[in-house]
Amino acid sequence: MVQDFQQNFVHNFGWRGFLLLFLFALLILKSISAQQPALNLLPIPANIQPGAGSLRIDSSFSAALTGYTEPRLERAAERFLQQLARQTALPIGRKAARLAQATLVIHTDHPSKEIQEVGEDESYVLEITGGGAKLAAPNPLGILHGLQTFLQLVDVSSDGLAAPAVMIQDKPRFPWRGLMIDSARHFIPLEVIRRNLDAMEAVKMNVFHWHLSDNQGFRIESKRLPKLHEMGSDGLFYTQEEIRDVIAYARDRGIRMVPEFDVPGHSTAWFVAHPELASGPGPYEIERRWGVFDPAMDPTKETTYKFLDEFIGEMAKLFPDEFFHVGGDEVNGKQWNANNQIQEFMRAHGLKNNQALQAYFNKRLQAIVGKHSKSMIGWDEIFDPSLPKDITIHSWRGQASLATAAKQGYRGLLSNGYYLDLGWPAARHYAVDPVSGDAANLSPEEKQRILGGESCMWAEYVNAENIDSRIWPRNAAIAERLWSPAEVRDPASMYARLDFISTRLELLGLTHRTHHGRMLHRIAGATATTEEFAALQTLTDQLEPVKDYTREQTAPAEPTSLTPMNRVVDAIPLESDAARRFSELVNRFIATSCLDGDAAELLRAQFTTWRDNDAKLQPLAQRSFLVREVAARSQDLSTLATIGLAALDAIAKHQPAPDSWKTRQLSALDKLKTQKAQLLLMPVPAVQKLVEAAAGGACFGAKP
Repeated sequence: MVQDFQQNFVHNFGWRGFLLLFLFALLILKSISAQQPALNLLPIPANIQPGAGSLRIDSSFSAALTGYTEPRLERAAERFLQQLARQTALPIGRKAARLAQATLVIHTDHPSKEIQEVGEDESYVLEITGGGAKLAAPNPLGILHGLQTFLQLVDVSSDGLAAPAVMIQDKPRFPWRGLMIDSARHFIPLEVIRRNLDAMEAVKMNVFHWHLSDNQGFRIESKRLPKLHEMGSDGLFYTQEEIRDVIAYARDRGIRMVPEFDVPGHSTAWFVAHPELASGPGPYEIERRWGVFDPAMDPTKETTYKFLDEFIGEMAKLFPDEFFHVGGDEVNGKQWNANNQIQEFMRAHGLKNNQALQAYFNKRLQAIVGKHSKSMIGWDEIFDPSLPKDITIHSWRGQASLATAAKQGYRGLLSNGYYLDLGWPAARHYAVDPVSGDAANLSPEEKQRILGGESCMWAEYVNAENIDSRIWPRNAAIAERLWSPAEVRDPASMYARLDFISTRLELLGLTHRTHHGRMLHRIAGATATTEEFAALQTLTDQLEPVKDYTREQTAPAEPTSLTPMNRVVDAIPLESDAARRFSELVNRFIATSCLDGDAAELLRAQFTTWRDNDAKLQPLAQRSFLVREVAARSQDLSTLATIGLAALDAIAKHQPAPDSWKTRQLSALDKLKTQKAQLLLMPVPAVQKLVEAAAGGACFGAKP
């Protein structure tokens, strides 16, 4: 993105562009240096003590294992050396060295649990001096985390590559730090799952929650009940052998895997093969649309529980983790209401409403899950005081729901505020804390029942091509919230370090940055000139997809699982770094009472680029129907730039602009705030600040 910005400057302003770009870089670096910590670590460790000097990293670097060892530790050390070699481009050997020759000595006290458990010790101590480094942990989990911290510390220095001298004592704030990926709505290939597990390891997340069944697909092989995947998956499912491989891959990275099979609702794909499970008559087809649908399992039939017993028994043997997620959310009850036999059952058993009927179902389900030595976890809707205390409430509703459950003795997890698919900026996710709000008033004992949280990547609008960009790098901000001390909260520092980590994640094989250019090239078509493609990039750098659930509400046609994801709204990131940095520049300019001449010149140059960009893009819009869809947004960017230039002109006169001018500009800006082609023009609020400043605001002595 920085490279694109530079190219646009040079193209439009020549050597003057180089100077402006240099001044802009100085402003950015000055701001970042004032905000960011001395070390580019994310998550921030619990305790950091900087040392003197640094440890030089060259091709002689090596590592040795001492104390307890096992194949997983040996693989971790080899993987660490491989990542270090990729990160530094040095020819570093991958095999462990002898102790006396090792640059990094890794000491482990004892093994971790054979099957990883929630709450295991994940602490480590990392000491780096000019003469070498030591990493120590009670068990392999801490070693895995410490190795990732070491990798983040290595960077270029004035005379080579080095890691700063430092003493770090670290442990997580919450024991459950998860990422949920939905493979049911759109099937996600295994190579994508694996690289996201690599990214989770890099930011110390330790639970992969895999959503494997929903209305749109049943994604796992069942050998006992094969019609489930044969008829409910469109042929897109994971074999049990593949699942075992991914479980082992995750364990190597200190990550537990929790499967989710959603019942009694979100279960249409089950009924394609087994309509006898449903509360309404079939036949059923795999659902292609999005939303909450009527089909739900029949909780009154003993055959339903016999079927679930057989299925859960099979899956419990496949997935070793203690927890088994049963979904349980968004049952609208329409099939239950329309079924006379179910209504009679409810009367006979004194079940007053559908909530009571679902509680009856969950009690039966919990007994089955417990029979197979698993602990049941489900969304808010499974909560009922009559259920055993060993269930866990996974909250999409918020901290109040968690607090209610915790007061009654139930463990809980937070996902409300961590839904990555809603398109929120990283800072908004970063501000959400599992023990804030109602949960902040819990007793220390009750707070201990809140295990942590999970980010969620629901897959209505993602596929293998763009899913990385919908998760990363924003997910790293959530990882820090769940690992680091509660007082680590500065969003400016977080963003500075997020840029650094984002680059490192690309080295792991993620495509959250590179996918954008590839998709835009397809959108532009083969005939696009260099200038036209640069114009498309200039426009899209300032756009974001609509937020929350307005994607479906504003769609030109009803979206389905078969709708191609080939539009600009599918290609661009959910958070625009360029727009955020532009907003920061505007804020800095206004903070100086609009007296910063360098910032004013940078803003004027940016506005000029935007104003002239539409003319460069329109020929391409005539040739590409996918570009034509965003032509109106291109015109809007030009209009926005004209307003911005007018604001700068007004400020340059050193007297407040007339109220009538302000009214006209604000009215025009309001129109630019509305979505078009499901895209938002992100610099509008920043330009509005300039207009208000020009009309007697912060530029003329009033507080901003």
